[in-house]
Amino acid sequence: MPARSLLVSLLLAAAVAQPARADEPLPLVFEETFAEGADRWEPTDAAAWTLGKDGERSVWGLNKRTSNYQPKVRSPHNVALVKDLELSDTVITFQVKSTRDTGGHRDCCVFFNWRDPEHFYYVHLGAKPDPASGQIMIVDGVPRRPLTKNTKPVPWDDQWHTVKLVRDVASGRIAVYFDDLETPLMETTDKTFTAGRVGIGSFDDMNDFTAVKVAGRKAEATP
Repeated sequence: MPARSLLVSLLLAAAVAQPARADEPLPLVFEETFAEGADRWEPTDAAAWTLGKDGERSVWGLNKRTSNYQPKVRSPHNVALVKDLELSDTVITFQVKSTRDTGGHRDCCVFFNWRDPEHFYYVHLGAKPDPASGQIMIVDGVPRRPLTKNTKPVPWDDQWHTVKLVRDVASGRIAVYFDDLETPLMETTDKTFTAGRVGIGSFDDMNDFTAVKVAGRKAEATP
């Protein structure tokens, strides 16, 4: 092989062997509109969820506040996890509509790096922040506790809103956005859990969900 061709081949091989850069967009690994149902989801209480329509949108929503799922440690009661998907780095976006005004703790939740029912992170998007509401939370074998001291309210109303959750395992960064997808509503750093399942739900409120997109790196491919 001529020297020039050999050099080109070696350079191409080296380029292919390079790992993905940290600033490269994560690949889309899951997308859901609920137009075909919710068979790809595993809810903690299937009877609490109902498929429906809101105008042109197909939605999957919580139809009651009281769930048959009672966690062993204080943590959300309404959880729906994507089946057969475990990620390290994760970006979750979705549209959500609160369907019942319950006051200061009116909320929805985002779950990520879920190891088991006693070990996971979640974001509690509660209307009025306090140590139990409107915070990024961790459940680590004991009742949930906040990782943030957020003071920004979540402006719930009866309209649709867009939520984005970003999890970067190497840095430990966790950031959540509500409608403004450029400036985080809250963020923190924690490295307790580095991989796990993802999901949506609520502590004990009612919401409709649609247009779920999950980008990320499969956990088994992460050193």
